[in-house]
Amino acid sequence: MPYVTVKMLEGRTDEQKKALVEKVTDAVVETTGASREKVVVFLEDMKKSEYAVGGIRLSDQG
Repeated sequence: MPYVTVKMLEGRTDEQKKALVEKVTDAVVETTGASREKVVVFLEDMKKSEYAVGGIRLSDQG
């Protein structure tokens, strides 16, 4: 049973998330041969205040 976690900054619409889940599932099925019913996709929205690059949170960038 493949598990895929997608972490991304918040702000995507439900339609975008639905399309992402479908395409990720398709890619896993195509590349691993797993059955579609066994593919699990987790979406994790992150706030800009909880994500940093180079020691600076995105929420603190101008």
